[in-house]
This record gives sequence, C-alpha cells and structure tokens, in this order.
Amino acid sequence: MKWTIPGTVLEANREDAQAVEALFSPMFLAGGIVLSQVANLTGLEPHTVQNWIKRGFLPPPQRKRYTLRQLCRIVNINMLKSALPMEKICSMLGYINGQLDDESDDTIDDSVLYFAFVRVAAKASGNLMDSPQARDQLIADSLADYQEPVPGAKARVEQVIRIMLIAWSSAQLRREAEVLLDELEI
Repeated sequence: MKWTIPGTVLEANREDAQAVEALFSPMFLAGGIVLSQVANLTGLEPHTVQNWIKRGFLPPPQRKRYTLRQLCRIVNINMLKSALPMEKICSMLGYINGQLDDESDDTIDDSVLYFAFVRVAAKASGNLMDSPQARDQLIADSLADYQEPVPGAKARVEQVIRIMLIAWSSAQLRREAEVLLDELEI
C-alpha cells in the first residue's frame, strides 16, 4: 500500500518502511544536502528551515550542507507541526535531546529516532491504536538495538515515539476528515 513517508513528500510502499533509511542514506554520500534539496524532500519553504535554525530548533548546516541527522530533525518537526504547537514539539525533542541546537548532549541521534518512528508508523493502524499494549510492544521492538547513553533514556525515547505516533495519527485523521467534509454537498 502506498503512503507518503512521514514528514516528507516522498511516496513509498508502506511495506518497505525498513528500507526508508536506505532511501535517505545515499543522498548524503557527497557530504550532505543543500537547502533546496531539504525543501524538495519536505515540501517546506527554504525560509521556514532557515527560521527554525535561527530559533535554535536545530544546529546550522556546515558549509551550507545539512546532515542526515539535521534532515531527520527537520522532518520530525515538519511531521508534527500540523498536530502540535511548535513550542510543544521543541519541548518534547528537548526532553530526549537537551539543547536542540547542540547535538553533543543528545541521547538519541535524530535519524535513529525518525527511522524507528517510521517503522512504527508503517505498521500503525486503527487496531494498533486501539491496543496500547500492542502499540507499546511495536515501539519497544523498533528500539531493540538502541543503547542507552544514560539510564532511563530508552523509556524517554519510547514515550516520545508514543507521542509522535499519536500526534501523527491525529493529523492523518484530521486530513481525512477535511477531505470528507469537502466532498459533502452543502
């Protein structure tokens, strides 16, 4: 089944969620991507990304090149901004990664967080959302290889992915409701 990879404009098969990381990685073989490529991947205006950098939501690019880690931070924010206020998104990301414009204090690389989320989101369905135990097991499974840099980090990351999943799902449902409303003959 086709879906838009969360936070991007890229379409893929939901069943291929494990391969999303492999889809992104080659883009960074030349040492990063430029702002126009970030904009093309996310659908964001370049000035929006620049504004997020000025506001400290992510570190600035080095030599005008964005890393996979930075792209994933941008994609995470982009994916959540239609469901949560920006200050809540930043507080949540700061909960696991400290200062958002300083990667040295992160407990999880933003790309690891994003790709774990994508694996969970690809399997999420109405039934999964109705079963907190199944959802939580899926989240735990997506972080099976995650090594805690500090005690309690994994529980924090699991909670953040849980929030991300619920927020992303609510945004999906809202878009679906808007389409249905547009189809009404009122």
